[in-house]
Amino acid sequence: MSSNKTYEKELAFQADRRKATVEFIKTVSDLWYDKSIELVLFRNQLIDRNVSQILSLHEYAGQFVQKPISIFDSVEIAQAIKSLNVPPAKLDIGKLTYEYHLEDNKHNNAKAFVASKLKDASKNGNIEPKDVVLYGFGRIGRLVARELMVRTGKGSQLRLRAIVTRGVIDAQILEKRASLLRNDSVHGDFPGTVSIDEANSALIINGTTVKIISANSPEEVDYTKFNINNALVIDNTGAFRDKAALSKHLQSKGVDKVLLTAPGKGVPNIVYGVNHKENNPDKMNIFSAASCTTNAITPVLKAIEDSFGVKSGHLETIHAYTNDQNLVDNFHKKYRRGRAAGLNMVITETGAGSAVAKALPSLEGKLTSNAIRVPVPNGSLAILNLELENKTSLNGINTILKKYALEGDLVEQIKYELSDELVSSDIVGSSAPSIYDSKATIVRKDGKNVLLYIWYDNEYGYSHQVIRLAKYIAKVRRYTYY
Repeated sequence: MSSNKTYEKELAFQADRRKATVEFIKTVSDLWYDKSIELVLFRNQLIDRNVSQILSLHEYAGQFVQKPISIFDSVEIAQAIKSLNVPPAKLDIGKLTYEYHLEDNKHNNAKAFVASKLKDASKNGNIEPKDVVLYGFGRIGRLVARELMVRTGKGSQLRLRAIVTRGVIDAQILEKRASLLRNDSVHGDFPGTVSIDEANSALIINGTTVKIISANSPEEVDYTKFNINNALVIDNTGAFRDKAALSKHLQSKGVDKVLLTAPGKGVPNIVYGVNHKENNPDKMNIFSAASCTTNAITPVLKAIEDSFGVKSGHLETIHAYTNDQNLVDNFHKKYRRGRAAGLNMVITETGAGSAVAKALPSLEGKLTSNAIRVPVPNGSLAILNLELENKTSLNGINTILKKYALEGDLVEQIKYELSDELVSSDIVGSSAPSIYDSKATIVRKDGKNVLLYIWYDNEYGYSHQVIRLAKYIAKVRRYTYY
């Protein structure tokens, strides 16, 4: 009988947890759509998550801080936030819940606690929404479009107004563009609706009109004809990579900022979270979001450089194949990339080792790098072999990187992974550009030579870095509590 009673109690508890999670999901949605307040759980997104996903994220959060993070507490904190007059913000409810229990004796209730923690939120000032144009609609362009449209909310930050492509725009072309946005073989179905408006050459995404414009060169488009003004152009074509070519966008009517989703020449290469504050959007108009690999390794390298010092090192990136490689053996202008991408490991070059120095000048000339393209469509791994200035240990390395993942300027960039069973498909869909594999780290006996394994979703994680940088350039970053 006792085992049956225990089982019945477990069933009742699980039912209560799931009911609380449903309530939590509703509160998360209300905050987002009514108040432009976005809740995350240790940087993991909560909007459009189901009950099981929310509970799984709470389990991860508890493991991360080594203290249970209860869905019941999250509901209480979320409702306290809803009851207060908090301006548009992005708030980590995992951190708030964790701190709530650390300060049990300081506050009478959850509302008083939240009011105390968010007392500076009103100082952030008003945000003017920014029109966005995607120039190109490839892998990164479509993922950026997905994220912008899923997280539009009340439209108080970035507003996707147009997409520029080459060639004729007719019903068939529009439907092909819509289909590629709806369905993705790697990232799954778009959690929304996409239809076409042939008469107006537009896609209707989640009920919002996004104009499709045909152009052969950036300077020929007049965006003001479509009521698009002072727009940020996100160029993801890969065709324009230096300052002169990217400046053509600024010759278009209706454009005032340009962001390149690739390494750029003659323009600031920025890894958001590391060196974005050194590049003032009031004083410059063209920016580069660097490469996916640079965004993966630079946050971790900054944590290591600041904590131990880096004397020298080598980066080897095990990278998913990309569209620039051949599906079957055929001619390619670069060595080895002509061989079938789905059948071969292909040694090729990467500029990420030297590119890091653009964000972290102290590492200039200290890193060599190479790349191996492997037969997976997405999900990559950077291996950092570093010689340090100061001695450390495995525990020392892990403690530092866990600290950087929990607090400070790099909490959106570094995810601290605890699993012994992590493989590349597990990290697909992670919004963090750097996923530190704490179980794989090696520290030699001398304490000065370390090997770090950094996973990254080279498409999705990078796209989130692009959006973070875009918000900074557009000055639409909300108050954040991490």
